[in-house]
Amino acid sequence: MKYRALYTMTLLAFCSLSSVAQGAMPPPPMPPPPPGLPIDGGLLVLFLIAFNYGVYKAYKISKKIA
Repeated sequence: MKYRALYTMTLLAFCSLSSVAQGAMPPPPMPPPPPGLPIDGGLLVLFLIAFNYGVYKAYKISKKIA
């Protein structure tokens, strides 16, 4: 009976030591990287194409009416 109590106490001591010996929590994951291309990269070209298309459509409509 004496050895059973000693065995139980030893087992509990090692279990508590192993739970304390666990490492710290891992760091949080990294945020996603930013997109590769800037948003305003082709904005001027897009504006010029849209402006030219609008002028073309206005000219085509005015020529059709006249």
